[in-house]
Amino acid sequence: MLRFWVIVILVLGAVMGLSYWAMGTVLPTRWAARGRFITAALDVVSVALFFALIRWHGGIPEAFLRAAMIVFSMYWMAKLVLIVLTALVYLARNVHHAVFVSGGDTPADMERRQLLKGAAILPAALAAGVYGGTEGRTRLALREFDVPVSGIDEKLDGFRIAQLSDIHLGLFFSLAEWRELLERAADMKADALAVTGDLFDDDDLNAEAASILDEFVPRFPKGVWFCYGNHEHFRNISATRAALAKTRIRVLCDGNGQVLDGVRPLWFAGVDYPRSRSVFKLDGAASLDAALKGVPANAVKVLLAHHPDFFDGAAEKGVDLVLSGHTHGGQIGILGVPLVPPVFKYMRGVYHVGQTMGYVHSGNGSWFPYRLGCPPEIAVFTLRKK
Repeated sequence: MLRFWVIVILVLGAVMGLSYWAMGTVLPTRWAARGRFITAALDVVSVALFFALIRWHGGIPEAFLRAAMIVFSMYWMAKLVLIVLTALVYLARNVHHAVFVSGGDTPADMERRQLLKGAAILPAALAAGVYGGTEGRTRLALREFDVPVSGIDEKLDGFRIAQLSDIHLGLFFSLAEWRELLERAADMKADALAVTGDLFDDDDLNAEAASILDEFVPRFPKGVWFCYGNHEHFRNISATRAALAKTRIRVLCDGNGQVLDGVRPLWFAGVDYPRSRSVFKLDGAASLDAALKGVPANAVKVLLAHHPDFFDGAAEKGVDLVLSGHTHGGQIGILGVPLVPPVFKYMRGVYHVGQTMGYVHSGNGSWFPYRLGCPPEIAVFTLRKK
């Protein structure tokens, strides 16, 4: 976790510095110094309050804590949007000047240009900040995908698998919201539900969350299947295992189970996510071998893997479909393209590795309450005869 917080601090520092540049670029000269001073003061205060609330949040009403964190996220994401928009305008202006303007200096009212630029960019950044902290992180997207599979019979053709991932139960995702999400997933009329990790993220709520999930098992005729994510290991994994053991949820921890028989039987397999592995990269060869041990060679194989790094290894072993999460789809994107640095090889959406289809779920919750262009989702996969 220390590495994680070092990265958070470095990211906040980078956003501080770049927003200092953006304010000077957008605002007229006579306002730039004042704007930079105000934003710098807000930066220091907001970061200090953020870490203070994380460290000493005991006794603070949950509603106030949640509201404070959401305001913090909206403020910093507005700064990030400001940086991106300013950089795009700056780049476009310089390209236009290089391509279309010749003859050296051209008269221009730079003060007026900056004023007009600020009048457009600053409200857009503010609007994006507010939207991502409210509607952007709560409006649920329903996505459907066909998965072509060769050699299957009528029994398996049309089989539907719903996927949820990265709920991050806790401050920004309540038990009531968890029940509501499961209702929406059950309405999709899937045969099975796959939950690909990072559900159990609050030791005070985890046992009840498992019980709620168990209530929905009858709504999915071929069962509810679950694999662990890294946040289950960050918490009291022993207590979570004990809670799951009292339910009908099929936990796949380096293991597998048959779902349906047929010409090509359907098997689900799932890998663990040991805490010792990196947040960003892992070596899961041993887990993958254990998860697929005993699965018939001719089976249609669906792998539940919290981390998408398993895609390549699964393709080598002839897995038909891999369902993963972990990345949250970047949480911030434009037209489906994440704006965050490419930390992960597979970041969001559908990928094909050889004959294997992999899906990186955008997640349903988050530990950071902000989403822009990357809504929470329910993904449903329908097996189709190829």
